[in-house]
Amino acid sequence: MSRRFGLVLCLAVFVVSAWGQTTINGAGATFPYPMYSKWFSEYRKLHSDVQFNYQSIGSGGGIRQVLAGTVDFGASDGPMTDDQLSQYNGKLLHIPTVMGAVVPAYNVPGVAGEVKFTPDVLADIFLGKINNWNDARLAKINPGVTFPNQTIVTLHRSDGSGTTYIFTDYLSKVSNEWKDSAGKGTSVKWPSGLGGKGNEGVAGQIRTLPGSIGYIELIYAVQNKIPYGVVRNASGNFVKASLESVTAAAASVKTMPADFRVSITNAPGKDSYPISSFTWLLIPEKSKDAAKGKLIAGFLSWMVTDGQSMTGALTYAPLPASVTEKVKVAIKNVR
Repeated sequence: MSRRFGLVLCLAVFVVSAWGQTTINGAGATFPYPMYSKWFSEYRKLHSDVQFNYQSIGSGGGIRQVLAGTVDFGASDGPMTDDQLSQYNGKLLHIPTVMGAVVPAYNVPGVAGEVKFTPDVLADIFLGKINNWNDARLAKINPGVTFPNQTIVTLHRSDGSGTTYIFTDYLSKVSNEWKDSAGKGTSVKWPSGLGGKGNEGVAGQIRTLPGSIGYIELIYAVQNKIPYGVVRNASGNFVKASLESVTAAAASVKTMPADFRVSITNAPGKDSYPISSFTWLLIPEKSKDAAKGKLIAGFLSWMVTDGQSMTGALTYAPLPASVTEKVKVAIKNVR
């Protein structure tokens, strides 16, 4: 009898626990996915009644789903346009979460060290105008590096991607030809190359395809041990992506817009890494479910305080203190 009673009690506890749990659904950017996974896991340890279900499908998918109302929040590395925001029935907030870097990662046979890229060379590689690793322009900015006679294969995202937005936003600032042809966006018409799904997909292609170069978020290059280059910034210095150089880029923003939609690519400053960006959660100011709105606000408050101390371990830069204070004010409107 006691065993049966014990089994019934366990089942009752399980049912009550499951019944008391709220699942918050989100979708979007792969750029900050490692960070979000860590945060959601750590937050659940503190609040067992809250479960986050986040689908890393790319910023374009996150924007579409939050506009359609099929998720409780979206995520994007490129800010939504005024036109996109006008399609939402209500008000969507851009809540900056962390800052990161997009790096030109490559697989060049015989070259294991850092390759230097100038803005014009990087743009012309993805325009298809520089199509061999032994090109004279690459050799000139990389004295001492012996490049092979190897065709360059450019890799890009096949899905709607905030990482693509960051990279093409940068290219559009440093190359008029790129700006007038492909332009910037979460999806663009690539002049050449092969597509891969997600930062994970592009990273996997770079690892297995000799001669390839693609753009991925820094953590994916670090975790997969993929070489990535240093890029000459707007001040003329070659800078490697790091917590410090991304933070330096953010420091160029003297006045943060009230809606937090800002670009920090090609930022001024001798220490700034030029392909840096904020990334955002797209949060309905008024949730369809008031209980969920309250839980989301609670998570955001934790994220912008305790959560920021976890960013460095995953090679993301924390929000500047001035931005953090403004985010805290914005979170008060989430309900």
